[in-house]
Amino acid sequence: MKQSETTVIHGFLDNRIFGIISGIAGEMGVRAFVIGGYVRDCFLGRQGKDIDIVVEGSGIELAEAVAAAVGSKVSVFRNFGTAMLKYKGMEVEFVGARKESYRRDSRKPLVENGTLEDDQLRRDFTINAMAFSLQKEDFGALVDPFGGIRDLAAGIIRTPLDPDTTYSDDPLRMIRAIRFATKLSDGQRQFTIVPESLESIRRNRGRLSILSRERIAEELNKILVCARPSTGFRLLDETGLLELILPQLVSLKGTENVDGHCHKENFSHTLEVVDNVASAELQAIAGGCLKDYVNVDGVEEERPRTAPNVWLRWAALLHDIGKPATKRFDKASGWTFHGHEVVGARMVPGIFKSLRMPLNEKMKYVGKLVLLHLRPIALVTEEVTDSAVRRLLFDAGNDIDDLMLLCNADITSKNPRKVERLKKNFALVSRKLAEVEEKDAIRNFKNPVTGEYIMELYGIPPCRQIGELKEYVKNAILDGAIGNDFEAADRLLREKAAEMGLVPVK
Repeated sequence: MKQSETTVIHGFLDNRIFGIISGIAGEMGVRAFVIGGYVRDCFLGRQGKDIDIVVEGSGIELAEAVAAAVGSKVSVFRNFGTAMLKYKGMEVEFVGARKESYRRDSRKPLVENGTLEDDQLRRDFTINAMAFSLQKEDFGALVDPFGGIRDLAAGIIRTPLDPDTTYSDDPLRMIRAIRFATKLSDGQRQFTIVPESLESIRRNRGRLSILSRERIAEELNKILVCARPSTGFRLLDETGLLELILPQLVSLKGTENVDGHCHKENFSHTLEVVDNVASAELQAIAGGCLKDYVNVDGVEEERPRTAPNVWLRWAALLHDIGKPATKRFDKASGWTFHGHEVVGARMVPGIFKSLRMPLNEKMKYVGKLVLLHLRPIALVTEEVTDSAVRRLLFDAGNDIDDLMLLCNADITSKNPRKVERLKKNFALVSRKLAEVEEKDAIRNFKNPVTGEYIMELYGIPPCRQIGELKEYVKNAILDGAIGNDFEAADRLLREKAAEMGLVPVK
């Protein structure tokens, strides 16, 4: 090991918890090692907060002893033979070293006690199989039987064993390989999956059938929150996995030419938009420009966004999903996709259901952004009217900032003049949104008159007329005919109610 590598290792093992684990393991007569992602990230210069400890013995007993020493609560998962404790902002998980074997019809292994070498053999990739010794006699020594440090330096994703064995045993590793290639790549180094491993993924893609859709969705989420998600989705497509996971996305591929008219290649465009959203969101988070709205005991609280919103990334991924179903060729105007935002929004629940993703407000949020993603740019004609902006603010609500981010990211073209024109239009809408929001407070619009008020005022039970009156008042406010206040709304309500033959009871 080079001197520089030794310095890096000890820099990351200076934390007091490692010395405590080392001392207690020695007293118990067991050997313990730091393994996996923490070791990998150490050499990448990334400070991890999740620490995996593998023990040649009982991981649970060591975890309980360490927890007692540091005054921490330990969570034990006896079915999995693991235990976890928290220490000064870090999560430390303990597991006994083990051997694994697999049945053809399941990714759940048959497990027996083993050595560190056995445990490293069962790891998914060489860069995740490296370990640091916590023994006093060789504290910090790198245990790297498969050349993980070499692969890390070369930017290579490779399996310790024959890839067919690794991927067939646990097919989730195929998506994990793609996720790591996406996550670890940055502006300085591009990680790639070795050719034999890529070929193995193509051969074994049918093994995805034994995976739960929830685990697949979890990996997709991790790819989407990377800095450049397109890397992962291109690899999913190249290996044939995407067709099995999200065939609707694959349907966006390709172009068609009629009479010299060729439409945009919507698959590449979609991935470009996802990357644009990722970049813009990370910049906005760094600048403190994005907010999240959290319901706490029935009260909505505004908080600065501190991490990527995976559901915004999903909205970017699915924003054009309705285009294949709406593609038409018109001799006068060329290719059109009229209504693709409506069709796409209707497709979102089916996609979420197929991947066992939440069918709640998160799904509704994605559907809303897909439905509205054309609206901001479509507002621009000769002028942006206050009325149109109010309606956009009303429809988008607290999601207006994410919608505008998505809309801006959706401005892509090989024609720089077109991009410049659309960017100017977008800037115009953005300014108008800010002006109208400050003046009219429409984002969190609540009708000044309620159904209860109307029933009490006119002494009527719930009926169709109440809905008509509320809608009439709402439209008047959004159109700017009256102000967003109770007095103006009440006057208009009484005028309209009189036309409908309603008389106040008091």
